[in-house]
Amino acid sequence: MDILNEWIGSINNVLWTYILIAMLLVCAFWFTIKTRFVQFRMIGEMVRLLGESAISGKQGEKHITSFQAFAVSLASRVGTGNLAGVATAIAIGGPGSVFWMWVIALFGASSAFVESTLAQLYKTKGKDSFVGGPAYYMQRGLKKRWMGILFAILITITFGFAFNSVQSNTICAAFENAFSFSHIVMGIILTTMTLLIIFGGIQRIAKVSSVVVPVMALGYILLVIIIMLFNLKELPEVLKIIFSNAFGWEQIAGGSIGAALMQGIKRGLFSNEAGMGSAPNVAATAKVSHPVKQGLIQALGVFTDTLLICTCTAFIILFSGAPIDGSANGVQLTQKALNSEIGSIGGIFVAIAIFFFAFSSILGNYYYGEANIRFITNRKSFIIGYRILVGCMVMFGALATLDLAWNLADITMGLMSICNLIAIILLGKYAFRLLDDYRKQKKEGIKSPVFKKESMPDIADDLDCW
Repeated sequence: MDILNEWIGSINNVLWTYILIAMLLVCAFWFTIKTRFVQFRMIGEMVRLLGESAISGKQGEKHITSFQAFAVSLASRVGTGNLAGVATAIAIGGPGSVFWMWVIALFGASSAFVESTLAQLYKTKGKDSFVGGPAYYMQRGLKKRWMGILFAILITITFGFAFNSVQSNTICAAFENAFSFSHIVMGIILTTMTLLIIFGGIQRIAKVSSVVVPVMALGYILLVIIIMLFNLKELPEVLKIIFSNAFGWEQIAGGSIGAALMQGIKRGLFSNEAGMGSAPNVAATAKVSHPVKQGLIQALGVFTDTLLICTCTAFIILFSGAPIDGSANGVQLTQKALNSEIGSIGGIFVAIAIFFFAFSSILGNYYYGEANIRFITNRKSFIIGYRILVGCMVMFGALATLDLAWNLADITMGLMSICNLIAIILLGKYAFRLLDDYRKQKKEGIKSPVFKKESMPDIADDLDCW
């Protein structure tokens, strides 16, 4: 295991240091400029759209609402990355990594907008709902089915297997710390619950996620607001620590600024998934009148995840004075921080919160894999086999070491992100045209813009649902 972990770690170092961080930042800034800062200028529209009623379909037709699609994608986003990933970034990269998390969220939201808008544009009709995502826009938009298959394989491995092992690992670590639960017992419980729900399909996953995620997210944010009110005098000092560690001369001289940047962007991407190609898979399932609507809602998901929930965790850790020297890592660091703020109940609260956050992530992650397996083949035996393997990886994560689980997730996340970023750079022009069309209709006084494929005659033949 140690040799495997070192080998994977060395690959990750090359992948993230020399390739992925540059690609993520370039794409984020490029899309921000080309969309004329859509993530800032249209934030009011994002909030309005989230509450907008779903368009009613034909009688008896099943479809996923905008809010349910938002909830499933947020279920995958809001999880281990928010409670354990932030702690890991601070422990390894220092408080300055929080600043780089903010940067990748603020500018990366434009990448989330582009990829989810493209997913809506190129979606197709499934049995119970629409289906789509990067694999579909690679096949339909780029005319490269091989690239779509490659992405489908990578996302299935990343989310269905690697990420789910991280979620399971973190739940077990939190429950061991809070209740002294055995990893084996907790692994069996998680595996059983996972299999019971995922055999119910996207409809059941959407219903569970739309209830669990908002309740736990609001509860966690409320707790942090209370802690912040008690520590209000320390807020300027905490912000000073974050910014000084991101840009201080001492950090530049010591080389730690590079660690802060890498950890912030790596853990920020794991948490909010902007540009990774995951959220578009569920964004495509929503029934909306214009592709831009779901693009805007998914951009809001990035802000909700990183600027709200990740920042909450960072503030808890930095307010508490918990050791960030690496002696405590992952979810245990978050638990120690809360213990120092609200007593022993803090570790119990984190364990319960991480259970709901991470378990809902397991469900969302599973769906990403299933949607992409269906892109490759509709054979039922493959889907059943995939579901069983997901259960096995949940159990594997319960027993694996923290470092191995994170390293596996990092390498697969990096490879699928590169594949998706190449595709959205090439297809981004269509998302820009859609945004112009949406803005034009809004200026004309149309409250709910409608897209018709006739307005894009050059690609009309490739669009199945408009």
